[in-house]
Amino acid sequence: MALPFLPGNVFNTRIGKERFHKSHYFDKNVGAVDFYYENKPGIGGEPLPGQRIDPPKSKYPDVHGSRAPAWITFDKQVNAATCLAIVCFKSILKNSYFYLEWNCTNRNCVLCFEAYFQQAVHESRIEQYRVRRCQVLFYLEDDTIQVMEPRILNSALPQGTIVRRHRIRKPPPYEECFYTVEDFNVGIDLELYGRVYRLVSCDKFTANFLRKLGVRVNESEPIPDDPYTMHRISVNAMQPRRPQDRVDTLRQFLNHDRHVLRFFCTWDDTSSLYGDIRDFVLNYFLGDDTIEIHEKVTSNSGRDAVPYFLRRQKLPKGVPPLPLPGAVSKQTILNTMGTVQTGSSHMLDSIKVGIQQPEYYTDADLTLGAVLNVFGRKFLICDCDEFTKEFYRKKYGIKTFTPVTPPRNDCDYTVKRENPPYNGWGSDEDSLSNCYNLIPRPPKKTFEVNCSAEVLRFAARLIAGVDDDGNCGREEITRRRIFIISCFLRDNTFMVYEPPVTNSGYKGGKFMERRKVMKPGQPIFRTHLPSYYAPSDICIGGQVIFNNFVFEICGADEHTLTYMEAHPAEFPCADAQTVLRRLRPLVEGREETIRRLATEADPNGSGSVDFAKFGCFVRELLKDPSVESLCVVPHEVVTLARHYALKVPKETNYMAVVGMAQQQLRKVFFESFQEILDACRCEDLENTGTIDRAALRRICKANHLPLPDDILLTIMEISQNYDNGMVYYETFINQLNWCCNPVPPGTVPCEYSGNLEVDWPAFMKAGKEEKKGGDCINAFDSFTVERVRLGAFVEDLVKLSVC
Repeated sequence: MALPFLPGNVFNTRIGKERFHKSHYFDKNVGAVDFYYENKPGIGGEPLPGQRIDPPKSKYPDVHGSRAPAWITFDKQVNAATCLAIVCFKSILKNSYFYLEWNCTNRNCVLCFEAYFQQAVHESRIEQYRVRRCQVLFYLEDDTIQVMEPRILNSALPQGTIVRRHRIRKPPPYEECFYTVEDFNVGIDLELYGRVYRLVSCDKFTANFLRKLGVRVNESEPIPDDPYTMHRISVNAMQPRRPQDRVDTLRQFLNHDRHVLRFFCTWDDTSSLYGDIRDFVLNYFLGDDTIEIHEKVTSNSGRDAVPYFLRRQKLPKGVPPLPLPGAVSKQTILNTMGTVQTGSSHMLDSIKVGIQQPEYYTDADLTLGAVLNVFGRKFLICDCDEFTKEFYRKKYGIKTFTPVTPPRNDCDYTVKRENPPYNGWGSDEDSLSNCYNLIPRPPKKTFEVNCSAEVLRFAARLIAGVDDDGNCGREEITRRRIFIISCFLRDNTFMVYEPPVTNSGYKGGKFMERRKVMKPGQPIFRTHLPSYYAPSDICIGGQVIFNNFVFEICGADEHTLTYMEAHPAEFPCADAQTVLRRLRPLVEGREETIRRLATEADPNGSGSVDFAKFGCFVRELLKDPSVESLCVVPHEVVTLARHYALKVPKETNYMAVVGMAQQQLRKVFFESFQEILDACRCEDLENTGTIDRAALRRICKANHLPLPDDILLTIMEISQNYDNGMVYYETFINQLNWCCNPVPPGTVPCEYSGNLEVDWPAFMKAGKEEKKGGDCINAFDSFTVERVRLGAFVEDLVKLSVC
């Protein structure tokens, strides 16, 4: 308990004092007037609570001239005239004028020190502390301090400005004072807010500035290594580094893209256990000088068919030692320029001093007979393809390319696989696939993708049925029936269809399902795959045997004949030039006789005859006894007739087309004629009553009019304005309107089959006219050839014989 503040209970504070004067506020210090406020002492100079204690006097000598404040002397925004005016004003107060020598180089003055501090790390097995580098900046204009730490990638630390720019007080017992330039030097510890920074070095300007002040600048100190940074450097050294050099290979890529040199090589592996000579294909890509190697794996070799023996890469010569990832670089970094704020740039060594780059195989090293070292394996180049030979002729001038034959130990015998006989179950392919695997698998089928939708249709007649002994039944000879044989080019399958004929005694329909048909005369229990009919085995006038039924091909539709003529390699009888070359022996030495026969066939001299007379003319040519017998099938006669056919324009029955269109619309109950008319009127902005064909077709398709384009264009010709080519859309719609303007019955003669030029019912015309089961189609009536240019045919024959 404190004593009460009463007389006799307090201590005399004046005991032992010798000075009892009062403190003053104004004083004159080295020619300048000072004002004491916070540092005013008490009675007799006794320190008061809260009094600011000034530090001892500077150990640096005073300079000559005025004692202007630091914010005037070193301010980067104050010019010489302003500073001179301020000093003159202070001199007036002292009743004296003097001249200030202004040094412009002291503007923008900042002292920069390199420093570091240690940060303790707790509960870490890798590190106990971290060494963090930073920069300490001292601004002379206002004695402010700023501490910045450079940003490090993936440091996980809040780097950047650690201490923002401001004046900082000194640690106790001088906490009332601020840091000044006198407190900075290299090799000292600077305590800022409890954290000790070690100043290890400074820049050239700072060292010169301190020396001018009379400070002896200490030697620079190295910054100790950070344990965690060294650990990260060792870990990152194992990661592949990206080379700094960028090789421009664009010209080589543009000149030689997709240019590949192909070589055939061998590798003699007989020195190893169970080794042999293996064949390979080496591809050299001229676009980027890379090499890839494939192995040619033969059947029953016992090796897996891997996609690559050597993936695409540059092949080094020899076996170089394995470098660290990223150690092989094409450039060397000499220096790094720039700062964190402005970005950094790298100066590379363009001379490439001391670079170690392995040698790779190029096209100059790949010659016939050369031995390549593919990572320790000796590959012998034996041969190359034609493109590679042409490349070496143009670039290196090599003329001869003699293949190298590698030594081989050929076997004395060849093992030939014998298939087991057919067991009678399923197809031959299905039974044979069961012999290849323990678990039965379905056989693999091969489809022709390019011919996936092509179907060839032939007209045929049934001649007779063949019994088990190969004899034809006589009852079937009198009953000749008409069939349509469809050949599917996708898988070479056939289907036979019999059109129903009234009062024929046969129901009609499918006669044979779609399937592959074997050729006759093959044993049942065979050890090889059977031979099947192909599309090239069928031609007009020929015979085929399907399941012991003999069919004679009588004709074909327009699409089939056109397809066969477009593929003469598969169908030689459909090639007009081939047929003409076969008829050449009939004309040699008989030019006058041929012209006489042509005059007899065409007595009017019109130059064209009908198809029947053309067939008779060809048969007369074949009757010459002086020429060896020449077999010309009816299909070849059809090919010649189609090649020299006279194009006769057909007259279109427009009423039949309109009736066909109305019949189609009536079947689907189409009645949206008013909508089509409204759309046409909206399209006709000038109210002329006509629009163009493209716009009318677009409107019909938009309203889902179920008519094909050929019918639409034909009806548009009826409603066409021949002056400008436009179409009267009201007339066009009235012709289609089966509700208001129906076509009288009997106008439509036949059904539409998909093309106004080719009508399949016309193909069966002969069977429909008399309605008798014994009638058949003649082989020369199955196509639409009315007139044949006989004169042009004879002239071509004569010219061919002369040549």
